[in-house]
Amino acid sequence: MFKIVLKEELAPKIKLFKVLAPEIARKARPGQFIILRIDEEGERIPLTIADFDVDAGTITIIFQEVGKTTDLLGFMEQGDSLLDFVGPLGMESEIENYGTVVCIGGGVGVAPVFPIARALKEAGNTVISIIGARNAELLIWKQEMNQISSKLHVATDDGSAGLKGFVSDVLAEILDSTQVDRIIAIGPVPMMEAVCKVAPGSITTMVSLNPIMVDGTGMCGACRVEVNRQTKFACVDGPEFDGHLVNWELVKMRAKMFIKEEKEALSHRCGEGECQCHRKNEK
Repeated sequence: MFKIVLKEELAPKIKLFKVLAPEIARKARPGQFIILRIDEEGERIPLTIADFDVDAGTITIIFQEVGKTTDLLGFMEQGDSLLDFVGPLGMESEIENYGTVVCIGGGVGVAPVFPIARALKEAGNTVISIIGARNAELLIWKQEMNQISSKLHVATDDGSAGLKGFVSDVLAEILDSTQVDRIIAIGPVPMMEAVCKVAPGSITTMVSLNPIMVDGTGMCGACRVEVNRQTKFACVDGPEFDGHLVNWELVKMRAKMFIKEEKEALSHRCGEGECQCHRKNEK
């Protein structure tokens, strides 16, 4: 069992957990992920590591309540325990002194881009960060990103914070005036694709294909993608790839594979016989 030692609500339906997992914390690196399961009847879901503390032995995860499992996860409280918490999994981010790196986080994608940006700054890079969300209320970790960035830009769809527009709009402005050596973008699939369309092919633009992962071990095949005309699995070969080499049409198809099943699972809510939200109280 893995104890939740801290729970915070960062924004509506966006939660932060610090989970006691000393062995994982000792080995975790930026860009990697964990697989968790709430209980014996729960599904296994992958979540990218937002932070890790070797001394405290904790792993920080941030998730948005968008499906049945994340919805149930949001009902858990500090002091509760997860049945399974496995990791670190996936390939770690490539961290070198590239020069000037633009790190982009969209929505909850701000969380996994944070440890990557921090490591790049520690490696001597000039880190220009861009974070975005639909509105100011959903913007997370602005202060944390500001602390590890050489410069921070903010964008919201409605203009309630920072620039009114998308993170890709901010990137376009930066590229017009700044020599950029590398780009990292993590967030929803449409956002990452948009970033790759704005970024010139001469600049390596790394994206995380975590959104299409299911099993996390390469066995289910759900995250099979085409990268540089070769078949790859996001969970074991990634989750990070050069977005200029990714077949985005296939990624978008994969991202829609389980929409019907997820809607059906969400339909079984409290009062309909299958909700597990209050199971923790049945002790």
